[in-house]
Amino acid sequence: MAPLRNTGAALSPHSAFLILQGLETLGLRMDRHCENAQKVAEYLQGHAKVRWVSYGGLPDSPYHALARKITRGKASGILSFGIEGGKDAGARFIDALQMILRLVNIGDAKSLACHPASTTHRQLNTEELARAGVSEDLVRISVGIEHIDDIIADIEQALAAV
Repeated sequence: MAPLRNTGAALSPHSAFLILQGLETLGLRMDRHCENAQKVAEYLQGHAKVRWVSYGGLPDSPYHALARKITRGKASGILSFGIEGGKDAGARFIDALQMILRLVNIGDAKSLACHPASTTHRQLNTEELARAGVSEDLVRISVGIEHIDDIIADIEQALAAV
C-alpha cells in the first residue's frame, strides 16, 4: 500500500468514470463500427476507382467464414482497399477527405484513414513496400460511428477528386 500512497498510482474518480462509461457503451459502438464498415466495404467493392477491397464481412473474403464463426459475421470496423492509380491516387484521396481524418490510429469513434505508402511507410521503395505487405494503392479506413451517409459521401467526393 505504501507505493500507491507515495506515488499516487490510482485513477482519479473522473478517469475511472470515463473508463467505465467507455466499457459500458463498447458493445453499442462496436455494432455501429461493424455495420458502417460493412456498408463502406460494399460501396467500395462496386466503385470503378477501387481495384480491390479487403474486409472479412464480404462474402468473397478469405476471412468471411472465420468472421461468421467467431464474431457472428461482424468482421470489424477496419477495412483496406486499393485505389486505382496507385501511390499518387492514394495520396490525393487522403488529401481530399473532408470529414474522415487522416490519422494512423484505429478504433476511434471518428472515421480515420491512412495511405501507408505516402505516410507511415513513405521511406520505403517499391520492393520494400511489397516485402512489408503494403501495396502502393493501399488505403486503410477505421470506420467510425458517424452516420453512414456522411461517411460514404466523404469517400465518394474524395474518390471523385482523384
